Amino acid sequence: MAVPKKKTSKSRRDKRRATHRIEGATVGTCPQCHGARLPHRVCPTCGTYGGRQVVEVEE
Repeated sequence: MAVPKKKTSKSRRDKRRATHRIEGATVGTCPQCHGARLPHRVCPTCGTYGGRQVVEVEE
């Protein structure tokens, strides 16, 4: 079984883990109402998707 020959330094370990951070969700704008919405989802404000009304939204 393979075993490391040298101890991995804290610097090398942390450089490897630097790309593992959590990023926030990408938020776009709705073309109909210009409200915030997630990509490939129905707009929670106006209920449209792909230029047509999909869900009736109570106001």
